[in-house]
Amino acid sequence: MEAMKSWLDIDRDSHFSIHNIPFGIVSTKAKSQPHPATAIGGYALDLQIFSQNNGFASLSIIQPHQAVFSQPTLNAFAALGRPMHRVVREYLQSVLLANGPFPQILRDNQILRNAALIPLKDCQTHLPLQIGDYTDFYAGLHHAYNVGVLFRGPQNALQPNYKHLPVGYHGRASSVVVSGTPIRRPNGQILSNPAAEPKQPVMSPSRKMDIELELGCFVCKPSALGEPVSIDDAPQHLFGVVLMNDWSARDIQAWEYVPLGPFNSKNFGTSISPWIVLMDALEPYAAVGIHNDVKLMPYLDEGDRKSHFAIDLSVTLTTATGNTSTISRTSAKNLLFSFPQMLAHHTIGGCPFNVGDLMGSGTISGETKAEKGCLLEQTENGKVEIELEGGERRKFLEDGDVVSITGCCGKQGALVGFGECTGRLEPAVQLKGSSPV
Repeated sequence: MEAMKSWLDIDRDSHFSIHNIPFGIVSTKAKSQPHPATAIGGYALDLQIFSQNNGFASLSIIQPHQAVFSQPTLNAFAALGRPMHRVVREYLQSVLLANGPFPQILRDNQILRNAALIPLKDCQTHLPLQIGDYTDFYAGLHHAYNVGVLFRGPQNALQPNYKHLPVGYHGRASSVVVSGTPIRRPNGQILSNPAAEPKQPVMSPSRKMDIELELGCFVCKPSALGEPVSIDDAPQHLFGVVLMNDWSARDIQAWEYVPLGPFNSKNFGTSISPWIVLMDALEPYAAVGIHNDVKLMPYLDEGDRKSHFAIDLSVTLTTATGNTSTISRTSAKNLLFSFPQMLAHHTIGGCPFNVGDLMGSGTISGETKAEKGCLLEQTENGKVEIELEGGERRKFLEDGDVVSITGCCGKQGALVGFGECTGRLEPAVQLKGSSPV
């Protein structure tokens, strides 16, 4: 891919090069109401100010729809569809391009530059879309196998259905929060002594707090009740991708998940990064995922289409003492099923989707210990400790720990990245009669 260069000074290590143009929702001191923006280098290009000052004067197709850039979420923009997303992104690239065709729009318009280009440090980011429904899948094969070995042994690590369909469960949209939002340790029923008989739970703050390294994908095109979305059409329903940390309380999960799956162990907080990287921005990095040795049914068969992405992912943990350690590095290619396959499966029975619905990939882990995307895998459910910078150790998260996920594609100077998905673990609410952590 030929590198583009902007007239704007952009750090070569910035995730928000001109090759990216991600969309998000920001507010500023001057404009306290949340509204759309795109990230470019160290700036947010305020799309409300840009559109209201003739920034889209040279893109006639968007002019009847400019009100979408004054909304408090990206739902209205997303609903315009992928062809419109594509032309808006390409137009913004041309406006920002060195020696581009529209220097009068922004480069040579000092008044608009001063008003619309706002340092990212001066922006408050918000949840980018209003999320109606959230479904979390389990498409990370290595994660599913490792967890299966821990609880069922290697012979029965994967359930018989695993490679035939994207396993998933319905999550809780109300607790999906934007990066930077603190996450409170949940209370719940746990077995303080799982080996004891009879099984007698106690009410306690979770003692096995964990993270899950995931990607999230937003839907931009609705589907009707009773009408499946075909695997061929599924990509046109996808708006873009974010980083995701699906915080997990492993001890609450172990007691509650039989027979219907996770509930309170997952619904207390899911963090996502604020900037949505459009599917078109990721297209140059399309890749194949993990090979599936099972022949899929036709409604899931993508043929040779590359629907995964070569996104380099990493997780850091910063303790209350300020020491930061990288605890995982892996690739988004480590998924067995793609987002189009997840959508096609989700709708095969007639379940409808709405604009702004969110799908999670499931924990993304590689084959080595350094590539494991959660502490459950890394510590073998608390049997071993991981060593952090400064000599600190962890089996699971402690209060005050800050977890940050990053991800990007491409090369220096032309990175397509997501920024960060960060959250700090706060102490649990103290309940009368609960056991201590």
